[in-house]
Amino acid sequence: MDTADDLLALDNQVCFAIVTAARNVVSIYRPILEPLGLTHPQYLVMLALWEKTPRSLGALAEELAMEPATLSPLVKRLEGQGRVRRTRDGADERMLAITLTEEGAALRARALDVPGQVMRSVGADAGRLRDLRDALAPFAGRRR
Repeated sequence: MDTADDLLALDNQVCFAIVTAARNVVSIYRPILEPLGLTHPQYLVMLALWEKTPRSLGALAEELAMEPATLSPLVKRLEGQGRVRRTRDGADERMLAITLTEEGAALRARALDVPGQVMRSVGADAGRLRDLRDALAPFAGRRR
C-alpha cells in the first residue's frame, strides 16, 4: 500500500506533525529568550501578564491552558527573578494575585523583538504565522 494513501502512516498523522512542530518551536525560542532570562513557559506567563495584571493564579492557569500545580512553580521562579509578585487577596486569603513588578513590566520592552526574531528564524511573515495560528485553533481548543 502506498504510504501517501495509508491513513495510519506516521507521516500522515496531524498529531505527529503538531507534536514535532511544538518541540521545534520551543527550540527556536530558546536562544531568543535566553538573553531575557526566560524559558518558553515563563515567556508565556509574562505575555499573559503584560496583557493584564493582576491576575489570579487560577485565571492565569486557565488563560495559559495549564494546571495551577504546573503554573505555580513557574510563577515562583519568576518571583525569585524579581519579575512578578505573588500576594494573597485581603478579602479572600485563598486567592493568590500575580502582579508584575517594575522589572517585569520593563522586560516587555526588551521582548518586543522576540516575534520578529522568530519570524526571521523560520522565514515567515506575520500574516503567514497568523494563518498558521488560526489553522491550529481547532486543535488548541480556542476559536478565533
